[in-house]
Amino acid sequence: MEKRRANGEGNLRKRKDGRWEGRIVVGHKANGAPIFRYVYGRTQKELLSKLHQSIETYQDVELTEDSRMTLGEWLDRWLDEYKAGTIRHSTMYGYRQYARLYIKPILGDKVISHITSTDIQRMYTKLKREGRIHAMLHQAMKDAVGAHLIAKNPTEGTVVPKPNYRPKQILNEEQLDTFMAAIEQDEVWRDFFFTELTTGLRRGEICGLRWEDFDEAEGTLKVNRSVSTRKAGSLEVGETKTNKGPRRISLPDSTAQRLRERKKTAISDWIFPNPLHPEEPVNPGYAYNRMKTILKNTGLPSIRFHDLRHTFATHALAGGVDAKTLSGILGHTNASFTLDT
Repeated sequence: MEKRRANGEGNLRKRKDGRWEGRIVVGHKANGAPIFRYVYGRTQKELLSKLHQSIETYQDVELTEDSRMTLGEWLDRWLDEYKAGTIRHSTMYGYRQYARLYIKPILGDKVISHITSTDIQRMYTKLKREGRIHAMLHQAMKDAVGAHLIAKNPTEGTVVPKPNYRPKQILNEEQLDTFMAAIEQDEVWRDFFFTELTTGLRRGEICGLRWEDFDEAEGTLKVNRSVSTRKAGSLEVGETKTNKGPRRISLPDSTAQRLRERKKTAISDWIFPNPLHPEEPVNPGYAYNRMKTILKNTGLPSIRFHDLRHTFATHALAGGVDAKTLSGILGHTNASFTLDT
């Protein structure tokens, strides 16, 4: 069998257009044929410099024939074969949207092994999007390195765009009093929103609470699951969003007492069941719509559901709760993130 050419071994020639061309072996096909990477320069000196850089980059690298697929093709395969079943449905939906709407229109048709950090940085600059796209693309490219599609991760060293969050809104004391008075008149939702405004749980987390999570004697809640709505409208119960996993929070006495009273007449394993189908948790979309109705009927600002979480956090800090304790309640990774947010 003919000995395969080692990576880094290359040659060069002058083209008819005046440029210099060189090539190096970066891998081999299944049949043993070499896979070349071509490099160009206006002068022989420039070409030799680029070749030297390329030889260093591909030293000890053995790319496969799949290195010729486009970034768009790799993202599709990565989502289907690497991420399916390992992340929440809502996260998968978000990743597919990032790929379809933002990454593919700019770099989707480019061969993955030809994408550079400069390409990635230009895309970030053009999109001016926050870092979630980077987090997804960074992982996809990391797995591409492991699959021998690329020599190194081109997202390394790029400047990640700053988060482009919508402005946060909170209910001030007067507005909060108005909201609290309104929910007391709502027999179905009052305990739900009272609990939300005294714990700051994420919408999926409060919808996912079960009675087994409530310790009556200690007055604590264990937050260890989240409910999300799938594209078809069905519900999915999964893990919480936080990387810290399940957390236990101490409830204010008023909230703990409300839940004790509520449990006496409970007809479901869910603390806040679907009003029409108590065997199911309340749909996060129903909670959102009800909140919007209350805000509209009381003349309050049309804030997001997540802003109820910000309202709780802001009033808690103003009331003397220290940042570390609040960080634990909210499920943040550290106190500095809580304060920054």
